[in-house]
This record gives sequence, C-alpha cells and structure tokens, in this order.
Amino acid sequence: MTVRVIGGDEVDVWANTASAGWGAAAGDFMLDVARVNAGAPDGHLFLAEFDGRPIATAVLAIHGGVAHFAGASTIPEGRRNGAQLALLDARMRHAAAHGCDLALMGAAPGSGSQRNAERHGFRIAYTRIKWRLKPRD
Repeated sequence: MTVRVIGGDEVDVWANTASAGWGAAAGDFMLDVARVNAGAPDGHLFLAEFDGRPIATAVLAIHGGVAHFAGASTIPEGRRNGAQLALLDARMRHAAAHGCDLALMGAAPGSGSQRNAERHGFRIAYTRIKWRLKPRD
C-alpha cells in the first residue's frame, strides 16, 4: 500500500477513484464533487494505491492551523486492505508537517470510518443527521 498527495495531472484518476468508492448510487454527483475538491485552494488530495492500482482517496483541507479530514472513499474491490487507515495516517502526518495542531472529521455513526478515526485518536464531539431522504408526496 502506498499513499501520496496527487499531482496536478492526476485529478481525473483521483476523481474517478473517489466516485467509484462512493458507489453507483452517487453517480455523476460524486464525480462532480470530486472535481470541485480538486480545485479547492486549501485542499490536498491523497490517493492510496495497492499493487500500483488506485483503490482509495481522501481530502485534507488546511486553514489557520486546523486540518479537516474529508472525502474518504475506497472502491469496493479495494476494501479491507487498510487503505483508510493508511490515508488517515498520511493526512495526520501531512497536517502536522504543515503546522496544524487541531483536526476534525465527520463520519457516519457506528461506521467503519468512525472506528478508523477513533483508532487514530479522534473522539465523538456530537452526532447529527447530515443527509435525509425526502418523503414522497
């Protein structure tokens, strides 16, 4: 497993991998969001590769000494290989090297993402509903 910050010529690989990790239900919406993340001025885009193949992505935004971990996804066939733990570790080191002394992230309650975050020292501050299915009329 290798994890690295992508180069400017790898945005499409990163966006396609991120979108595939979020799944078919997200479709073009997540592909568009991934491309927006790529253009964020304070964003650092990370790619995890397993045997040279892109399998997972994540975003690190840095502002005023605060690191925001976001946008983590792993393609279905790449799961259970430690990609998200490796991405968390790489982003933590990158944030610390860039002067961050505070970090935050979001995760679905009880999810694998929450467990991975807690393994890296994050603790739950609060829970809330972020997305909600609108009832049909």
